[in-house]
Amino acid sequence: MNSRLFAIIRKEFIQIFRDKRTLIMILIIPIVQLFVMGYSANSDVRNVALVVYDQSYSTQSRELLDAFRAADYFSINGAVGSEAELRSWIDKGQAKAGLIIPPDYSQRVASGNAQVSFILDGSDPTIAATSLSAAQFIGQSYSTKVLTEKFNRAGNGGQFQQPVEIRSTVWYNPDMISAYFMVPGVIGMILFAITAILTATAVVRERERGTIEQLIVTPIRSWELVVGKILPYTILAMFDTLEVLLIGHYWFDVPIRSPMILIMAVSALFLLSGLGIGLFASTMANTQQEAMLSVWMILLPSLFISGFFFPLDAMPDFLKIISYAIPLRYYLVIIRVLLLKGVGLEMIVNDVIALAVFGVVIMTAAAMRFKKRLD
Repeated sequence: MNSRLFAIIRKEFIQIFRDKRTLIMILIIPIVQLFVMGYSANSDVRNVALVVYDQSYSTQSRELLDAFRAADYFSINGAVGSEAELRSWIDKGQAKAGLIIPPDYSQRVASGNAQVSFILDGSDPTIAATSLSAAQFIGQSYSTKVLTEKFNRAGNGGQFQQPVEIRSTVWYNPDMISAYFMVPGVIGMILFAITAILTATAVVRERERGTIEQLIVTPIRSWELVVGKILPYTILAMFDTLEVLLIGHYWFDVPIRSPMILIMAVSALFLLSGLGIGLFASTMANTQQEAMLSVWMILLPSLFISGFFFPLDAMPDFLKIISYAIPLRYYLVIIRVLLLKGVGLEMIVNDVIALAVFGVVIMTAAAMRFKKRLD
């Protein structure tokens, strides 16, 4: 690291530690947010993605699937040929639930003791709880229908016994604890908010005080100024990530099932988007208030339609489409999968690529515009 870059980084850290309000925002607010969000709850969902492993391929199994379709709680996204493939769908986030119908299902329905397995992804307790209740309701309704038909055929001599039983299993979060869903989301919110807001205000603060011109006339290059301004906030944001991870793990018992180096690497990649948005906002604003408003215009919609407050499955289709243009959406999927499912990079590669593309594009555009403003 050359002396000029080191000097600008040192200067920025000195300003941060002199500004007590900024320091409190960086170090204390994440903990407050963690406890508030960790105990909060979410709303209901519809059209939960369901994958089916039908080993029976009988009339009875098709009738059961029709019952799931008709209930409007589930959307059957595909059929698989093995339990391993079903697990892969759930691990990748392509499905939130799985239905396993045994080979002898039709015979067991006829004899009155059929059982099917219903697998739930418990990483999102709201979706899991709704899906569990819906599956039990569908199973009872379908059993009543089958039983009524059987009773009518048998007359009064028929035996009244439930013919189909839905046996549910919740993966990754068996107790469906809300903190397991919210704590990873808080990490994404902190990274996004702190990097965007503080980067924008830090640059504009120099312009308000008239010190930006002093920096420009020095031998410092444009890229050194940009890196020197944003690197301290990057370091502090990574510290906040580690802080929330440890408190979430030891206080809320949120599991950390993937390697820390992978979690921190993906978090650092996500920082590119937040830093780019903050840097871009700084080129549009002349005061810190304007910079804050510019960032919040992006931050608020991102929080609401990224899956942080409300599950994406609970949103209308047009909002789901908009959510694909929000970097936070991809990071929330990644961090929840890494913490709760413990899968490798191959399971989240599409989301990581999307995050990288957003980060590079936003950061490049912001850096180019920032350079022009300096000139």
